Amino acid sequence: MKPRPFDYVRPDTVEEAVAILAEHGDEARILAGGQTLLAMLNLRVVEPAILVDITRIPELAAIREIDGHDGGKIEVGAAVTQNRLMTWPALAQKLPLLAAALPFVGHFQTRNKGTVCGSVAHADPTSEIPLSLAVLEGEVVLRSSRGTRVLAADDFQQGMLATAREPDELITAVRFPVMSGGVGFREVARRHGDFAIVAVAAVVEDAGCIRIGVAGMADRPAVRRIKADGPSGISDAIERLAWQLEGYEDVHASARMRRDLLRGIAPAVIEEARRCGG
Repeated sequence: MKPRPFDYVRPDTVEEAVAILAEHGDEARILAGGQTLLAMLNLRVVEPAILVDITRIPELAAIREIDGHDGGKIEVGAAVTQNRLMTWPALAQKLPLLAAALPFVGHFQTRNKGTVCGSVAHADPTSEIPLSLAVLEGEVVLRSSRGTRVLAADDFQQGMLATAREPDELITAVRFPVMSGGVGFREVARRHGDFAIVAVAAVVEDAGCIRIGVAGMADRPAVRRIKADGPSGISDAIERLAWQLEGYEDVHASARMRRDLLRGIAPAVIEEARRCGG
């Protein structure tokens, strides 16, 4: 199939982009990388009246560090592609979890066009970047003609392909807190580059606590804190988490298989994070 006819605009500034969104609301769609949007257009899953291409707005093309009392954040603009972030020289030092997760995002070709913010905006519950944002307790920056607001990752993603973004708002950036502790990341997918069946990310908060995030078990990433009470304590915590999240059935896996995958890979991810932190 082919998409229905639509208008195309390419604003030069964020102000122009949000003015278009204010005028058209639900009738408008943002085009950044387009890796998901173009397929949805061709299948007529979405039928916008107008596409707003933000790829050439200079303000949205930056990766910058924001200093703060809590160690600072890395702000990634809405036009930054996944491969550009992946090749950012300071990535492994500032955002080691993203350095571990990004190689699992799609393929080299799709990462050349797909954007970091686009993945967050799409809000697929099995996607690696929203999972990383949730585990790191990052933020999403939204701008409209009414002003700017910043939402915590947990408040932004509200369910499967559902977010708190209003129709007149543009995601201008996402912010990942800078961290220096140990991290771990693993996923199981049908093929490398596919969306994960189950993905697990972990960061070491301190010697006695690990923050773990799970994708592919619920309608959005689930984040929990686990006490590092030795192998048996971690195993018990993972078992409780598997039953709390339950998993879901689809063409790729049963809920039981998802629980088993979580039990299998989560302890390894936690051990990887502890070794990295040590």
